[in-house]
Amino acid sequence: MSSLKDLARNLGLSVTTVSRALDDYPDVAQSTRERVRHAAREANYRPHSAARRLRKGTGETVAFVMPAQPGHFHEPVFAELLAAIGEKLAAEQHDLILLAARPGLEEMATYRRLVESGRADAFILARTRRKDERVAYLEAKGVPFICHGRTETKRPYAFVDGDGQAGFRTLTTRLIGLGHRRIAHLSAPSYLTFATLRAAGWRQAMIEAGFEEDVQRLFVEGEPTEADGHRLAAELLAGSQPPTALVCATDRMALGAMQAVVEAGLAIGPDIAVTGHDNIPAASYARPGLTTLELPPAEVGARLAAMVLARMSGRDPRELSAVLDLRQIPRGSSAEA
Repeated sequence: MSSLKDLARNLGLSVTTVSRALDDYPDVAQSTRERVRHAAREANYRPHSAARRLRKGTGETVAFVMPAQPGHFHEPVFAELLAAIGEKLAAEQHDLILLAARPGLEEMATYRRLVESGRADAFILARTRRKDERVAYLEAKGVPFICHGRTETKRPYAFVDGDGQAGFRTLTTRLIGLGHRRIAHLSAPSYLTFATLRAAGWRQAMIEAGFEEDVQRLFVEGEPTEADGHRLAAELLAGSQPPTALVCATDRMALGAMQAVVEAGLAIGPDIAVTGHDNIPAASYARPGLTTLELPPAEVGARLAAMVLARMSGRDPRELSAVLDLRQIPRGSSAEA
């Protein structure tokens, strides 16, 4: 990556002119500003965050691009998380911008637009994937970022994640201890890292209990929504050997599954246990209350904000990453078989 001096020398301009052109000062001709920005993109140059902040007298901007349909910000698991992030950044005079984009080409176009226009100085990535193009792109561009979740990249990166594998192993083992034997897992898509880890924990507990033959039959996969939770649970309950427990990857899937249980004429808890993950507000208001796992969102949000501030100041990502224990929240939806 070029320095500001290198960029100025290659363009035949002063360092001051290049700096002011990058910061879009109107006293620099529009044609010069465009030429400087084009050269900066070609050279993969990004101004140092702290220096830029001192020059302009403003804070930095952190972007959170929600992997969802544009304009759809209703994912409940992110609400408290974003509130904590925004509060922490605002206290340090930084801004948080929230966008939504469909995963894939549309999402990557959003990241490129934010980086190349200079609108975002750092990113917090949500719903990390095992092979995550966003991580590779931001690493290549030298843009600071933090992941909420893990990915399979071999390069060091900063993240906060819950120990989904250990949490789902403990939860499934508890259900086995309550007498359940046919325990199904309703998984989110396997390209999502959290889904892979949670499924691994369920699978480990089943194999350790001697139910290895049931693992393939009782594993189903769908989107982490109420609709897919309902569909998958209905299909399982209609089988010749229906499960006695449904371990769902997310609370939204679990709430859909609970509706399918009711429609099948069964009692949630006494007839079939249902569990989730996230502890969204609806989980405690369901009837019966939904047994779930939680990585406290306010705590994690504050931690993510502190980490992205540290990355913008140049901290090594290897000093920042953490895997946290999940909190078990038993409620009436899990009971003895």
